[in-house]
Amino acid sequence: MFIGRRKSRRLRKRFLWWDAIVTEFTSSMDDLRGEMEELRALVNTLLTIIMEEADGVHSGAAQPQTPLPKSGYSM
Repeated sequence: MFIGRRKSRRLRKRFLWWDAIVTEFTSSMDDLRGEMEELRALVNTLLTIIMEEADGVHSGAAQPQTPLPKSGYSM
């Protein structure tokens, strides 16, 4: 089956348009993937800092509270 010259030009334009859309979408996905990896590393760093205890030991045990007066202080 033979496709006419006009129809082949229309099909070519359509495929070139679709190729440009896919290329743009792929590049934006790569950018988002890079940003996601950077944010994941930042979150892991922040969680490590938050979870670290004051004495530097990662035992997971809470420090015992010292007896404080029931009144006369505010937090």
